[in-house]
Amino acid sequence: MGRMAVSSRRLFESVPVSASQPASEAGWLTRLNREVIACTRCPRLVEHRQKIAKEKRRAYQDWEYWGRPVPGFGDPNARVLILGLAPGAHGSNRTGRPFTGDASGSFLYPVLHRTGFASQPSATHRGDGLELRDAYITAAVRCAPPANKPLPQEIESCAPFLDRELEGLSNLRVVVALGRIGFEAYLNYLKRRGLLTRKSEYKFAHGARYHMPDGRDLLASYHPSNQNTQTGKLTEEMFRKIFEQAAQLVSKQDF
Repeated sequence: MGRMAVSSRRLFESVPVSASQPASEAGWLTRLNREVIACTRCPRLVEHRQKIAKEKRRAYQDWEYWGRPVPGFGDPNARVLILGLAPGAHGSNRTGRPFTGDASGSFLYPVLHRTGFASQPSATHRGDGLELRDAYITAAVRCAPPANKPLPQEIESCAPFLDRELEGLSNLRVVVALGRIGFEAYLNYLKRRGLLTRKSEYKFAHGARYHMPDGRDLLASYHPSNQNTQTGKLTEEMFRKIFEQAAQLVSKQDF
């Protein structure tokens, strides 16, 4: 499976919640994700994601690409949020699920599985049985951007979706920011809420940890992109330690 034996209807219906969470308990998330999928706020991104979905990569010619904004994925009761950059052109933009079907996901999900946040180490397509446990994955931008570089106004246009996720995921205690853009996206969220006046004291660096004004811990990691993993800038051990720390932080807190 993994080809479009999975219909667009089934893809859409499986968007809001993990298989272990009744949809009725996360109605706000269902509504939010419907709005995300229907979004056309950024003309440049709409054109790019649709162009990629039409032209396809040779290896995926028999796929029907998702070609729309990619909603978040995971446990609505999660205490750990994984905040990335944007969908990959032939990964999430093809499969419709964050970090699914590309090299970044092949690096991320084995680590999540080893640290107890994912039910399996692989993510190939929606409907592959993968569930997240106590974790939720989202992104600063929901559409695949040209050259993986969203414009500042495109990040700003997506910000209301992120704000609503962060408010709705009320159990969150740890935010793992994958890359500088994800890191900045969380700081900007706190600024919009009036909880942060200056960002200058929060420096992005792999392994950095900050206790934030909203009571959550922010952990920074290099993004698991090919550019980082193939050059050794980010190793499996470095990445695993980030999620081991996230697991330790939530296990120490009594709610």
